[in-house]
Amino acid sequence: MTTTSTTTTPPRTELRDFYENPAVPVASGTPRTLRQAHLLATALGPPTPSGHTRTILDIGCGDGTAAATTAPLLPGHRIIGVDWSQDALKRAHTRIPYTLRAELNSLPFRDGSADAVLFSEVIEHLVDPDAALDEIRRVLRPGGHLMLSTPNLAAWYNRALLLAGVQPVFSEVSLRAIHGRPGREVVGHLRLYTARALREYVTAAGFEVVRLKGAPFHGVPRPLRPLDRLACSRAPLASILLLHARRT
Repeated sequence: MTTTSTTTTPPRTELRDFYENPAVPVASGTPRTLRQAHLLATALGPPTPSGHTRTILDIGCGDGTAAATTAPLLPGHRIIGVDWSQDALKRAHTRIPYTLRAELNSLPFRDGSADAVLFSEVIEHLVDPDAALDEIRRVLRPGGHLMLSTPNLAAWYNRALLLAGVQPVFSEVSLRAIHGRPGREVVGHLRLYTARALREYVTAAGFEVVRLKGAPFHGVPRPLRPLDRLACSRAPLASILLLHARRT
């Protein structure tokens, strides 16, 4: 999953070291990326007749996979990958032409200079998500689009796991190992959202929620993937939440 650690104050060295580790996943699954890309392409529409190029910031771009997947659906628009992980940006630059190293609490863009922001599986890694959304709102033009995706705490299988007294998937109690839940991969999740909580939170941050959809999770065991795809029809049960909001 795409990962970026961003706070209003510098995070602890241990957390920075964790995200700079090349072994930590920085790419999300293709189904989620394509669904989000189609949402953004529909929201932006084709380039204007005057040839005005719209600017899309992929904040927490990781290795650039999401931006590279999105780019063919947005011809004529410029996508800039932003991350603070130097290792991730090296990989991203092989996939997208524009990359920039920056901290989320101090983005080097003018107020209202971006038409859209991709924020793909980043918010669950943040110590201070409030400051992150404040900065995103600052750089977006009025009416600009926010495309945010994040794991769903209330995914269909997490509801069953909690009833059985098992730690939910996507949640982690340590940066060193997985304890008490299925899976082996530590990805550094600090916060998790339900569909209702995400709607309320983004609205309170100064955005109007346009739609909330679901997407499958590439880590679901193969025999359960048909169920996971079926759950996408109801966002509150889906593995991944895809939120489209506009800056008010």
